[in-house]
Amino acid sequence: MITVVILTKNSEKTIQKALESAKSFDEVIVLDSGSKDQTLKIASAFKNVTIHESSFSGFGQMRNLGASKARNDWILALDSDEEISSKAIEELSLIKLDPNVIYSFPFFNFYNKKHIKCCGWYPEYHLRLYNKKCVSFSHDLVHESIVKDGLVIKKLIHPINHYSIAGIDDFINKIQLYSTLYAKQNYGKKSSFLKAVSHSLFSFFKSYFLKKGFLGGKEGFIISMYIANSTFYKYLKLQELNNKNASDFSIPSDR
Repeated sequence: MITVVILTKNSEKTIQKALESAKSFDEVIVLDSGSKDQTLKIASAFKNVTIHESSFSGFGQMRNLGASKARNDWILALDSDEEISSKAIEELSLIKLDPNVIYSFPFFNFYNKKHIKCCGWYPEYHLRLYNKKCVSFSHDLVHESIVKDGLVIKKLIHPINHYSIAGIDDFINKIQLYSTLYAKQNYGKKSSFLKAVSHSLFSFFKSYFLKKGFLGGKEGFIISMYIANSTFYKYLKLQELNNKNASDFSIPSDR
């Protein structure tokens, strides 16, 4: 048996689709870090959902906390803006799960209602299904990952659909959140204005040219600019944080 664990905060725009896709699982854990919108009301309408609440402690620790609430040992980590495809659910039903294996899903990322196949967004795989007795997530504040510990990784065939970007506001909000978390996580590492500029320019070049963002039309250019700006501000914030007390640096917790 598999428990789906979803982290939420102010996720009313996407949580319905995520929970609909997980209706066939016997248990879904929603771990919320302070929603002020209709997220919890929407989640409470699903019979297989159990809601827990906690202050935000970083995405890695939140994922592990959510997993600790599950009845089952097998955990499928899902974001509130993701949807398990019906074919992926069917594929899981045919697999004999092995505790020594971590399962990786292909991700289909969407922006402006388009499946993005450039900018490094495709092909893309993420480790999301694991046995909590054998492995857990890192404690990273952001860009958390499953600690592999020498276990075997198996790639699945069918995807999880990811609808993280509905409009420009989403890009801006993600830049704000992830750049702050990056700075907090890397406090003490060297950064400078020059480093922010050079890394930002290279990030755009890599996304738009090396990873063929130019083939993605308007969306490819916007995504490449988003990646460049994320890089620019995360290094600027790291420099700023290094010049002040880390405890004075606030962390937003919307995802």
